[in-house]
Amino acid sequence: MEAFCSSEEMVTTATQLWAMLDDMAENNPESYHQFMQQQLKDAKQYYAPPEPCMCLKTCILEPTRTCLFINLCSWNRIPAPKSSSEPVLLSPGKMEALSDNSEIYSILDIAYNPSVLERVKDDPPEKDRLINMSLTYIEEHYNITLSHPCSVAKFKLKGSLERMRESLRREQPPLALSQKDSNKEVTLSQLRSLMAEDNSGLILPLENPASSKKHLIEEISTTNRPEVYKPAYEITTKKDANEKPLEIELKIELPDVCCVSECNLSVSKDDVLIECLEKYRLQVDLPEPVDEETTSATFYKKKGVLLITMPVYKGK
Repeated sequence: MEAFCSSEEMVTTATQLWAMLDDMAENNPESYHQFMQQQLKDAKQYYAPPEPCMCLKTCILEPTRTCLFINLCSWNRIPAPKSSSEPVLLSPGKMEALSDNSEIYSILDIAYNPSVLERVKDDPPEKDRLINMSLTYIEEHYNITLSHPCSVAKFKLKGSLERMRESLRREQPPLALSQKDSNKEVTLSQLRSLMAEDNSGLILPLENPASSKKHLIEEISTTNRPEVYKPAYEITTKKDANEKPLEIELKIELPDVCCVSECNLSVSKDDVLIECLEKYRLQVDLPEPVDEETTSATFYKKKGVLLITMPVYKGK
């Protein structure tokens, strides 16, 4: 039987961790610095937003005939298979119907671990295998019939980058999967553990998806997630005398947060993501590219306010 930790136990564990770090900082500053630099590097990689890799174009034949674009994206949050016998994990977004002038079409975003997409990039047979596996997954779990084969579009992404990222980040109820034994929930700690392992030896399964008894693609389940809320926030762009943007400030109100250790903060060049344990989740697209390396954040405990200061990226 799987064990779950209560919020109180998790807060206690976090408090113990911070006490250990304080002790390390005092008694072994060099080790503390190396540890924190590695943690920041790992967190930056883990919380990096999904990136477009390949766009497929096909046609939904049933129940309603319409054009379908499938954005295959790379995302570090998706664990890579540890062996060729394990299924390839994916995380789907919501299938959306959109219109472009007189054309009506649907878009579906699917995220894989970057190593999966990198492995098939220069291997046409394996790329075709991954594409066919993706189409089979879509047909089974969205209960539709697709036209085979599909074509690879000249562009990497259909629709906007912001729409794709929000679609994949949005918490969706799990789709009905045909497999039972392989539909396991992946927790945050398990994801971090898996991401820390060596994924260089990835080989996609060689079995034919139509004849294999094993499921070659498995959706990451999102069951049992606590309800979280979008906090109030204010974003301000500071400019110089010539109206050139210099710095972006993001003020987020977190009234129920008692300690900064409850929150995970990720800042990329284009957006900010903050997740607070069982309380808040906020993703904000930035009006200007920022320099993640010089970004700073201050949490005002009495006011329950997090202030993030992000210098605008100057380029090289």
